[in-house]
Amino acid sequence: MIHPALTSLVARYQPQSSRDYENAVREIVQEIALLGLGRTAFYKHAAFYGGSALRIFHGLQRFSEYLDFSLLRPEPGFSLKTYLRVVGEELAAWGFEFRPEVIEKTQPSQIESAFLKGGTAINLLRIGAPPEIAGLLPKGQLIRIKLEIDTDPPSGALTETLTRLVPTPHQVRVYGLPSLFAGKLHAVLCRNWKSRVKGRDFYDLVWYVGRQIPVNLAHLEARMRQSGDWPWETPLTATSLRDRLSERFANIQFDQARQDIEPFLKDPREIHLWSHDFFRGLIPLIQTGRT
Repeated sequence: MIHPALTSLVARYQPQSSRDYENAVREIVQEIALLGLGRTAFYKHAAFYGGSALRIFHGLQRFSEYLDFSLLRPEPGFSLKTYLRVVGEELAAWGFEFRPEVIEKTQPSQIESAFLKGGTAINLLRIGAPPEIAGLLPKGQLIRIKLEIDTDPPSGALTETLTRLVPTPHQVRVYGLPSLFAGKLHAVLCRNWKSRVKGRDFYDLVWYVGRQIPVNLAHLEARMRQSGDWPWETPLTATSLRDRLSERFANIQFDQARQDIEPFLKDPREIHLWSHDFFRGLIPLIQTGRT
């Protein structure tokens, strides 16, 4: 039986295919997880950031698989376990079947990770997917939502507390947009994609530039220093940022970037202009600020 409050949430997505229903489940579960964390003291210690923060709080038109968080200050002994128990209880109260699992570290790392895992078919039925759609899914297929939290955050990020009215009113501490943009530019410049270019990083970059969001340059510099990508004593400037972006774009396979992002878009025509020339043309439009 469908939880009565889920009906209006699902209606926002107008799902037709199994992928539509899966995206709806993933995002509704993400929002309930944020609600569950808000029932604890979690946001006194941490803030929400990344692509899911952009989508849920600022209307980014792509789906995201992850929930990314950062502590407000370094806490080496921080653990997600207590908070995840409450998230699991909250999801069960809404009728979902997901289990939280903390990922045990095999070597020291500043990132604490966990998964929310649930059977795809059973959770599609929980939001009212037709049985014939859920029945076509492979037996044992899972929806996985990864949670990550940075326990040794770089300095300079600014946060704000935002109110969300669905699935029920709650508040979440979120990185401010200029600090979110700094995190995204760090990913664009410094992420080691190996054989898979993450098109979502470039999609989000276009979103920030199109909305004239200034980048928090001080926070970007702190991130680059922490990752070893800005080892010089001189500060990161707008000019040096533009130079680094130009070098980075020259070595990106944008056909791979398009392939990565397409499954998370309602309309793939959004990215048909992607090319080296397109992204080089964005560089002069990026605005910077030191806070």
